[in-house]
Amino acid sequence: MNATNQKGMSIGISIGVYQIIKLVLNMILGGGFDVLTVLIGAAALVLSITGIKYGNYAVAAALALIALVNLPANISNIGSNWIYLLEGIIDILAAVVLCTNSDVKEQFSRGLDELGK
Repeated sequence: MNATNQKGMSIGISIGVYQIIKLVLNMILGGGFDVLTVLIGAAALVLSITGIKYGNYAVAAALALIALVNLPANISNIGSNWIYLLEGIIDILAAVVLCTNSDVKEQFSRGLDELGK
């Protein structure tokens, strides 16, 4: 594991771990197993460790898209869906951090040709 920016890598890994925790929480709440959440969490973890260029933007786009697609239903049923609305807000905040934090952007600066070095 060769981090360009340790703090940026930690932030990315934290977002990936959050996605896995969110999956477990949703399974407990009866939402079932969500393959997309697993893929986003795994992508965030792998991309954060490897630091592949622009990987942060890919994960951020997926997080934001999912949150925005589910936003209308979560707002319309806020009484019973408040936890999902909160998850969506956290997803949007995570996407913003992935796109704007200088440590994260520095971590995600390695080209594919630099992997393994």
